[in-house]
Amino acid sequence: MLPEKLEGLVKASLDDWKKNDKVRRLWQRDASVWTGSDEGQWLGWLDIAEKQLAQLDVFKKVAADVKKTKFKHALLLGMGGSSLCPEVLRMTFGKVKGFPVLHVLDSTDPAQIKAIEAQVDLKSTICIVSSKSGSTLEPNIYKQYFFEQIKKKVGAKEVGNRFIAITDPGSKMQQVAEADKFRHIFFGVPSIGGRYSALSNFGMIPAAVMGLDVAKFLKNTQEMVKACGAGVPADKNPGVVLGAILGTAATQGIDKVTIISSPGIADLGAWLEQLLAESTGKQGKGIVPVDREKLAKPAAYGNDRVFAYLRLETKPDKKQDAAVAALEKHGLPVVRISVKNTYNLGQEFFRWEIATAVAGAIIGINAFNQPDVEASKIETRKLTSEYESTGKLPSESPFFEAEGLKFYADPKNVAALSGAATLLDLMKLHLDRIRAGDYFGVLGYITMNEANEGALQVIRHNVRDVKKVATVLGFGPRFLHSTGQAYKGGPDTGIFLQITCDDKIDFPVPGQKYTFGVVKAAQARGDFAVLAERGRRALRVHIGKNVKTDLAKLAKAMQKALA
Repeated sequence: MLPEKLEGLVKASLDDWKKNDKVRRLWQRDASVWTGSDEGQWLGWLDIAEKQLAQLDVFKKVAADVKKTKFKHALLLGMGGSSLCPEVLRMTFGKVKGFPVLHVLDSTDPAQIKAIEAQVDLKSTICIVSSKSGSTLEPNIYKQYFFEQIKKKVGAKEVGNRFIAITDPGSKMQQVAEADKFRHIFFGVPSIGGRYSALSNFGMIPAAVMGLDVAKFLKNTQEMVKACGAGVPADKNPGVVLGAILGTAATQGIDKVTIISSPGIADLGAWLEQLLAESTGKQGKGIVPVDREKLAKPAAYGNDRVFAYLRLETKPDKKQDAAVAALEKHGLPVVRISVKNTYNLGQEFFRWEIATAVAGAIIGINAFNQPDVEASKIETRKLTSEYESTGKLPSESPFFEAEGLKFYADPKNVAALSGAATLLDLMKLHLDRIRAGDYFGVLGYITMNEANEGALQVIRHNVRDVKKVATVLGFGPRFLHSTGQAYKGGPDTGIFLQITCDDKIDFPVPGQKYTFGVVKAAQARGDFAVLAERGRRALRVHIGKNVKTDLAKLAKAMQKALA
């Protein structure tokens, strides 16, 4: 249900797609649908479901092998597009009888790595090292660590047999996997970018390992592929219609997409965040996805939002139904998507991939590159390289200290926040920079667990309720490979609070001088440096080892500042 004006603009956009035969041109990999750059080289995902159906034996064999070996745990080591789809499958389907429990590691936080390690029996764990380029820092150092840990349990001859690699052909990871005699090596498709790779081996091999019926999953997906096909008119094409709504709305300043998912498919939002943010947030344009924000009464929202409601028909949530109905009644733009059952998740992967590509074309950007993600990686690499050569990160001094909290910013942000005498003053100055149409981002480089997420959710919701702006929450470094692109390259409407901490525990990366804690610190500092370089309104707070106490202190000051 859309407001009348937006509905008219969407209709005009769909008419343009019909008149200029853009659906067929998209399927023909015509780069002029976007910016005429290299887009045509990144559309391998269009026919991947069909290709995967033609090689079902591969998935059956890996599933049979894992089941026969009686592995208790499968540990996926990846980031971004390599980890988010497996995480959705894990959260949605849970444990399948006779198959290992799937765990996903996508953080360099030392406590989080140890928490994952404590959940698995390393003697009966199969590790899946997942990296498209094969050169991404995190999967490589995860592999170095867990290879050593498992070697201690099973010996040097057997350790390689406990690892599977998923990577593009010819990558550094392929070389490592071959040298270390991995159990299996599966290949990605070079013409599929990480965030469009859910239906490729990056999603389907972990699905097979955890015991999903991959054939059923892909056959269901193929129904959506056909519905979004080249011969289906734009206004009857579910992916194109969704993309026209999202893209047209973004060009009108309605550029925040609030994702509402039924509890049974709640983690789909994390996957959608990456797809939308990394694909569209660049050149000062784009869509800012809002996930895991509790629904409020319509009065809590500005006029810059579209609400996308993915309703699981087998197990809907009555409170969500009522809240969404209230939004519609208030005249806010709501897109309803019915998901018949969990085995139809692949349909949503494909629908939203088409929609994102279409939205990117309407916004006028290349929906397949991620320039600002690369900028962050370069900054991190500089810092980790310096640590390798000098044994320390560059020194830094806080511009403000209060109540045991240290604050850092670049000169421009320091100037904007000058004059604060207390913690309350500083938080008020920062929060007063929020204007209508902005969004507030909490970027937590702390352990991603229930307690910390709860504390950060309180902070974001307080800001949302008082300032009436969209809020986003990301845990570093995982959001760097996801929403970080939009925060740095998208519209300059974000106000950010980055939170770093002293790690209670830390341990070295095998074969390197640096520790996981050093890597996390370098990633946070690299992230902040690029936000500053892009002129973003950003503030970093560094808290101590007692994260719970310091987060409560920060939250209290922010609540008073908002009052």
